[in-house]
Amino acid sequence: MGKEESPQITRRTTRSSSSVTVAKNGVETTKTSDSRPLTINELVFGENPIGLDDLLSSFPSRRAQILELVRLLGPSNSPMLPIFIYGGSSTGKTSIILQIFRHLNRPFVYSSCLTCYSPRILFESILNQLLLHRKNAANGYSSAKRCERPSDFVNSLREALSNVINNLKGNSGKSSTKNLVGRADGSMVYLIFDNLELVREWDKSATILPFLFNLFDVLKMPEVGLIFVSNTSPDTYYSSMGYMEPIPVHFPDYTEDAIRQILMKNQVNRKLYLSFLDVVLRPFCRITRRVDELSTALAPLFEKYCEPVSDSGVVPNEEMKRVLFSHLQPYIAPSLNEVFKVSSQPSPEVKTNSEIKQKGSRRKSGGCEEIDELDFHMSTSAKYLLISAFLASRNPATLDASLFDPMGGFDSRKRKRKPSQKSLEQKETVEQELLMKGPGTFPLERLLAIFQCITSIAEGSIDEEEQGDEGLEVQGGDGRLMSDVLLQLSSLCNANFIIKGGSCPLEGLIRYRSTVSEDMVMKVARSLKFPLSKYLYRR
Repeated sequence: MGKEESPQITRRTTRSSSSVTVAKNGVETTKTSDSRPLTINELVFGENPIGLDDLLSSFPSRRAQILELVRLLGPSNSPMLPIFIYGGSSTGKTSIILQIFRHLNRPFVYSSCLTCYSPRILFESILNQLLLHRKNAANGYSSAKRCERPSDFVNSLREALSNVINNLKGNSGKSSTKNLVGRADGSMVYLIFDNLELVREWDKSATILPFLFNLFDVLKMPEVGLIFVSNTSPDTYYSSMGYMEPIPVHFPDYTEDAIRQILMKNQVNRKLYLSFLDVVLRPFCRITRRVDELSTALAPLFEKYCEPVSDSGVVPNEEMKRVLFSHLQPYIAPSLNEVFKVSSQPSPEVKTNSEIKQKGSRRKSGGCEEIDELDFHMSTSAKYLLISAFLASRNPATLDASLFDPMGGFDSRKRKRKPSQKSLEQKETVEQELLMKGPGTFPLERLLAIFQCITSIAEGSIDEEEQGDEGLEVQGGDGRLMSDVLLQLSSLCNANFIIKGGSCPLEGLIRYRSTVSEDMVMKVARSLKFPLSKYLYRR
């Protein structure tokens, strides 16, 4: 019974996997697909297009990202700049971009650097799709063209794209009055490069990455769009070779409410599963927010949770919830440790196994109370440096003077005019752009300037309270806090609290990015009694 109601997260489907499914009329297409010739319409997703409302409802808390991507792709046949989609693992990047192309019904070529693990395999995979070539026993499972060098790939790619674009233009002229289901909409072709961060592990990554980013300038074909999908931020790909910088679209980690909505899909008894999530979801979300890990970990727990239930359609009352929780309680702590071991990509806030066990023993009922104490030791200067990096990533650089200048900050009484509707709309547009870009990068000079400002603010507040505190003792502007700031910055970078990107080709300076969450920085600020919310720009 528990197996029927366990969370069923749909597997990511690409065009190739969807094309070998059973058709709606009941006729299998897997056996005949190898013999029939491929057509230009094979470049679309392979299923009936979906409406925008269905697309938005399929991905909770991703409305802003979906609408932004649809806007960047633009109307049919409109040229576009390269797009760089980035965010953590299991945040919906690939699934959403593929479903957007299903919604738009436009032709695209999808290549993952996870399965295409070398430049030659990547090049040949793209050309095989554009040339409508399928590997089978008849051709000895060989590719349409063999490409070892980027120069050969560019020549073959330009030729293949020209043929596809001409065919699409011919099809669009013929199908103006016919049903467009299954036909490609428009003559644009989009190249999607997924798992781009894996290219850095290749032998020739120093030349392949700049080459991929330069494809837009090399091809000079307005009918071709480029989309890059990565787990790491754009500044980690900076190089000394100039290229058209892609437009970034950030996918933040799912919130607890969004994860709840995702896991609630396809549940037979939604009320029973909701009572289960009320017990286990919060402690699990403190360890991982990856949907794939959570669905794997919660499936056996839900089976245990349902063992005392005899009727699969029962609606649990409060007494039954207590009985079910008592039955499940011994299995929660061991499963929390298993989730930590499953994690394949360490995050900046990963804790050790001993810390997880200690937390699991403290949360006997699933732990609904918030723990404000830090679970690790950090020096005072490192705490202030972490706060400075967070503020530099989240606040626009143009607001630094007004936020940290004591004469022009929050106590100024000059501006009390009611903002106009136009200014509110402009502010909302800027906020949406900042949201799409995610946490920003900053140079070392700006970090040190904010660090000096907030430590001088802390100096004044501490002098008002107690001078005999063990906390921080700032003497003059350049006390102990500034003496080891560079050493602390290096330590924070090694701990992945701050990411050190490559040097910007325009500025020639190394830029940094804060990776910590607002909840964690709030805990650090509370430990210092620093008023972080006063200096944080709320979007």
